[in-house]
Amino acid sequence: MRVSDNLVTWSATYSVGIKTIDDQHKMLLNLVNDMYNHVTDDKKAEQAYFKDIIRQAVNYVKIHFATEEKIMRAVKFKGYPEHKREHDSFILSVVDAIRDFEDGKKVTLISFTHFLKDWILSHIAIMDKQYFEHLIKISALKADGRLSIPQENIA
Repeated sequence: MRVSDNLVTWSATYSVGIKTIDDQHKMLLNLVNDMYNHVTDDKKAEQAYFKDIIRQAVNYVKIHFATEEKIMRAVKFKGYPEHKREHDSFILSVVDAIRDFEDGKKVTLISFTHFLKDWILSHIAIMDKQYFEHLIKISALKADGRLSIPQENIA
């Protein structure tokens, strides 16, 4: 058994600049770290933990994706269809991995945890930054330093 610590630590480089989305990303990384800290040599304990945590993780991911997609539709982000496909593909990958884990196939808690971490961080760095850059382009800076999106840029 290894000593528990975090697999990933939140960094400002992961920020997309939207507090709600950044907070949700932090929560997703907390879930990854929680999974990582439950990796043991006890396969039965890992399976029991996995059954509990995966429901929470899937529900939270659905909420997060719905939030992002609502923002992208609201501001008429042209990259929305591709982004939505990435979300849908991820959900299918997770469902497949869950099925494999539950069937005792090659997926382990540690491999699943690393898969989630890698996907989340690469998705934030590439896909999520694209719609944030779009928001910056269509936004106006208010006197108090906050961004405001003009009405004509909102669906």
